[in-house]
Amino acid sequence: MKESDCIYGLRPVIEAIKAGKQIDRLLIRQGLQGILYHELMTEVRNHKIHFQIVPLERIELVTRKNHQGVLAWLSLIEFQSVENLLPMIFEKGDDPLIIALDGVSDVRNFGAIVRSAECLGAHAVVIPAKGSARITADAVKTSAGALHTLPVCRETSIVRAVQYLKESGLKVITAAEKSGAVISEADLKGPAVVIMGSEDKGISRELTALADQQVRIPMKGGISSLNVSVAAGIILYEIARQRSPVSQ
Repeated sequence: MKESDCIYGLRPVIEAIKAGKQIDRLLIRQGLQGILYHELMTEVRNHKIHFQIVPLERIELVTRKNHQGVLAWLSLIEFQSVENLLPMIFEKGDDPLIIALDGVSDVRNFGAIVRSAECLGAHAVVIPAKGSARITADAVKTSAGALHTLPVCRETSIVRAVQYLKESGLKVITAAEKSGAVISEADLKGPAVVIMGSEDKGISRELTALADQQVRIPMKGGISSLNVSVAAGIILYEIARQRSPVSQ
């Protein structure tokens, strides 16, 4: 993270939030107090902005200018709410296809998944506010611009977001390495949310418990797993194939 990418100071950050700018990341110094601090926290709570309380040294790794204990990075895209987006998809007569990313933190993997999702007919990508890849210039470049066209929903709780999608009639599909149906034999038609996990930890237990269907990609080589962006592309292609009238 570079100093040139951020804004700093209590008043500039407060005014950016009031002006409707979407904050990608917010750092606040431990022990900060005062009238402007309380005004900032009111805006943060009202706009449901995720923030981190950090020591002074963490902030000064980025800048030693008059930051007043506050650093913020503006988002390169405009995030949407899955609860606002889903009804619009149904109203258009489409079967929603949502991709939920549980802990995918590599910006290039994230960008590549968004690119495949946009190309293969997904309606949105859902990510958690904490523990997900940041929307950087590298992510936008890797997505080939798809991050500017495909809605991204950043949710405080990805578990609650998936629960909402499930209650709204979407089938919850999780990708697993060794269990579940082979993707070409699974019924992947209809409204669905596909969950992809991080390469190091996979999908959390809470999200796995919500699954209606587990699918796997058959492997023949000596390496037991695929890069998450490649796996996502394969699963999205199979869903697109099954949804296409030509494949019926």
